[in-house]
Amino acid sequence: MAGGDGDGGAVEELTAQETALYDRQIRVWGVDAQKRLSKAHVLVCGVNGTTIEFCKNIVLAGVGSLSLMDDHVVTEDDLNSNFLIPHDESMYGGKSRAEVCCESLKDFNPMVRVAVAKGDPSLNDGTFIDRFDIIVVSCASLKTKLFINDNCRKRSKHIAFYSVECKDSCGEIFVDLQNHSYLQKPGGEPEQQELKYPSLQEAISVPWKDLSKKTTKLYYAMRVLESYESSEGRDPGETSLSDLPALLARKKDMCDRMSLDESKVPTSLLERLLAAGKKEHPPVCAILGGILGQEVIKSISCKGNPIKNFFYFDAADGKGVMEDIPPTPED
Repeated sequence: MAGGDGDGGAVEELTAQETALYDRQIRVWGVDAQKRLSKAHVLVCGVNGTTIEFCKNIVLAGVGSLSLMDDHVVTEDDLNSNFLIPHDESMYGGKSRAEVCCESLKDFNPMVRVAVAKGDPSLNDGTFIDRFDIIVVSCASLKTKLFINDNCRKRSKHIAFYSVECKDSCGEIFVDLQNHSYLQKPGGEPEQQELKYPSLQEAISVPWKDLSKKTTKLYYAMRVLESYESSEGRDPGETSLSDLPALLARKKDMCDRMSLDESKVPTSLLERLLAAGKKEHPPVCAILGGILGQEVIKSISCKGNPIKNFFYFDAADGKGVMEDIPPTPED
């Protein structure tokens, strides 16, 4: 699927019902792209406001199947950003996030198979992962993300990996398409392009002194927070402003070790990330979910220039920034 020529199923014809339902988007990205999309299988590990925006987008677009993995029971906190969870407790009480959202997503497009995948993402073996073409991970520890990304890369089939996090008004998307081929139309005529992606481990291991001076401050801040949560054995978002002194000490240590001016990681930005905890800002969820949906469709269809390999958004300035880490050598 993504990043290759697709499997034999990609050449199967769309049904008359599919052609009629997806007529408008077929006019935008073509019949072949829609065929590939209808054969793609997506797994989302971690159901929250951001990933649900993504799920809505790809279900409406006509992805082949979508599996949701999140055994956490719905709480009142989930109601703030996840628009698919009804506010009536009698409708979600005792149910997992995946179960509640699965039923609602089916209503968006009955032609898409939406199912719950029970289990712990950090324990997924290769046999299970082989069922999917795209894996999206959110609200998971760095250890879990690295484990899943590494497993995707070890498989004989091509599996695209994405991680996405929303920290209130800030957001981050990471993309690993491994070796990706796609068509681009720079001047009208389609041209075949090739991209080689680093793994998540490779990307975050690049010494900061080797990065561009223009690298967004949010990249560094996310790495500091990630490192702190890992060292303290915290789940993502299990932090508060009371952690600031320890987090600033971590920042100083990391900046000293990697020869980076501490001003590149503003204390005010770290305060915002700590204060966010697990809170998501719905408008930022919509932006991240929209970008991620667009990227996954580009990956599956092998059309259009994909993000390589980080995307950042900060509502404080309203800007979206792409970062290529490590920087791709210029020809």
